[in-house]
Parts: sequence; C-alpha cells; structure tokens
Amino acid sequence: MTTTPVVPAVPRGLAGVVVTDTALGDVRGREGFYHYRQYSAIELAQTRGFEDVWYLMFHGELPDRAEAADFAARTASLRTLPADVTEALPAIARASAVSGPLAGLRTALSLLGASAGFRPVYDIDAGRRREDALAVCAAVPTILTALHRLSQGLEPVAPRADLPHAANYLYMLTGSEPGPDQARAVEQYLVSTVDHGFNASTFTARVVASTGADLAACLVAAVGALSGPLHGGAPSRALDTLDAIGTPDRIDGWIREQVLAGRRIMGFGHPVYRTEDPRSRMLKSIAQSFGGPLVDFAVEVEAQVEAILAELKPGRELHTNVEFYAGVVMELCGLPRAMFTPTFCAARVIGWSANILEQAEDSKIIRPAARYVGAPPPQPVPAPRRRSQEGSR
Repeated sequence: MTTTPVVPAVPRGLAGVVVTDTALGDVRGREGFYHYRQYSAIELAQTRGFEDVWYLMFHGELPDRAEAADFAARTASLRTLPADVTEALPAIARASAVSGPLAGLRTALSLLGASAGFRPVYDIDAGRRREDALAVCAAVPTILTALHRLSQGLEPVAPRADLPHAANYLYMLTGSEPGPDQARAVEQYLVSTVDHGFNASTFTARVVASTGADLAACLVAAVGALSGPLHGGAPSRALDTLDAIGTPDRIDGWIREQVLAGRRIMGFGHPVYRTEDPRSRMLKSIAQSFGGPLVDFAVEVEAQVEAILAELKPGRELHTNVEFYAGVVMELCGLPRAMFTPTFCAARVIGWSANILEQAEDSKIIRPAARYVGAPPPQPVPAPRRRSQEGSR
C-alpha cells in the first residue's frame, strides 16, 4: 500500500515563509525599519554615498576613505559598455520602443554576459563572481540611459568617470550635469532602494543563482520579475493618481469613488509594512526640501487618503509606500516618468547581485514542492478517438 506524502501547508505566495539565511539585511515591517548588513538603510541614505553602500553590500563592511576612493574609481572605469553591446543598442531600442527600457535591458544584459564570457557561478570562485557583478552593476545605468535616449531619437551620452554614480546617471540621462541638490536627492533615493528583503525579484535572482547559472542570467530573471506592475511599476502610477485628481477640491470624491469601487490607490499600502514606510518618510522630507505646488498637493493628498482609508477600511494600516514620494522626487529632479522604474532597477541591481553572490556560496538548488489539486491519478489513458465521418470530409 502506497501512501501519499504529506506536503506542509504554506501561505499563498510564501508570505512570511523563511527560505534561507542571509547576512545582507532584513525588513522589520511592524517597526517600520529595514537595514543593509548591520546598518539602518535610511541612515545610510542620509549619511553615505551610493558607492559606499555598494561596497558594503559586496564586501560586508563600509570602506575607509582610501578604499572608498579606490572603489569609486574602479566602478567608474567599468561604466563604458563593450563594443558588441554598444553596437546592438539601437536595434534593441527600436525593438523595445513600445515595451520600454526594462524590456530592452533584459536583452542587453544577455548580450553583455555573452560578450564578456560570463561563466556559471557554480564553476567560478568568489573573486570572479564579484568581478562579474561589478561589471554588470556599473553597466546597467549606461544601458538604461542609452536605451531611453535612443527611443527618443537622441544619441546616447557617454559616461563620465569624474562624476559620482548618481550624478553620472542623471548626466547620461539628460545630457546635462545635474545640480548638487538634484544629484544628492536621486542618490538618496538610489541608496534607499538598493535592497529590501526577499521581494519577488530578489527571490527570483536567488532561485536562478541556486541552479549555478551565470550572473547575467540571474539578473535577466530578476528584471523580468521587476517588470510586473505588482512589483516595480508604481512610481509613475502614483503620479498618475495625482494627475487624475487634479485639484485639492477633487481629492475626497475621487478617492472615495476608487476605494468604494475596490480599486487600489497607487502609492499606498505595502505587503510588509504595518506602519509608515521609512523610505516614504525620508523621500517626503527630500521632496519638501524642494517645495512647490506638486509637493504641497502630494502632502495634502496623502493626508486625505489616509483619513479616508482609516474611515472606510478601519483597523488596516494603510500609509504611503516608497513609490508615492519617489515619483514626486524624481519628477522634481527632471527624470521622465518612463524612467522611474528603470531608475529603481539601476539601484536594485546592487541588491540582486549581492544576493546572487551570497546564494552562490550555497550549492543547494531551490526546488520547492507544489500541492496537486487536479483529478485523482492514475486514470486510464483513453484510446485515440476516431475522426468523425463529417469531420473527415
């Protein structure tokens, strides 16, 4: 007599299920706190530059001044793309004109990995893996900005090694060197979105890394997960909400109509946080330092939405998430809305890569089970049906 193995019940979407150990960071949703390594991510965003946090994620400690200077120079030297990739970008941009830069990035990353001869992470040592990760992370902003400009009929702007990471990103995107306030605001946003626990794209990257695939393959999979609107598509949609409301006198009626119709208010709520998203709090402060009508309107919308949600959905903690004020800050810094999610990707590639490097240290493949709920097997296999006389005419 055979017995069916018992498959333990798990929540839908693996919510709250611990799948591995990590030294990279964690999200403590009930406290409204998250960290990279042993440091508060928000404190890092407020006090450190992007390259320092990149070094922290890859090496496990913050760099001293000499290490920071060496690392910044090294990563800056990797911004220029291989000729094979550069030559293919116009065709990739044309092919992804409708889908956007993230779709093009998937293709460009595959080409970059092939051109650079990336080998499976299973077959190379930790040092080689880190070199591959540095090369890709430095190249992603160059790819994204080039694809965007080409899609607009503009020539790509070559990277500048003399500019810090965030300032160079804005320079390649717009063709103009950004002001210090804009560069620092975008840098703080980038730092705050480097990593955020085992979200869908990070987990996807680790699943592929667990097979031993090369680093580019892991990152292509992560970008694919990020492209889904339930994961990475909300910053511009949050601004679309502000546009749809239009004026302060329309806030109450518009929001009530959306909530009562069961529609989601973009930029509000988070699957992990049960309090205010700390990234939103920081980005709100950055937005208010710029000031202006857009910021004033966003603050008023936030207050009224939270009040209406508290009234119509009592007992649920629904606050702004990172996307709400991220959209406002990026708009103020001159980024086109089509580049909001790609900009997020330009930061998150650091976290994905750090997770891939960590996963590659454990050769155990991630292979969960599923509970079968179809018709009871085994059923007799039916004989092939004869074609009907009418059907054969």
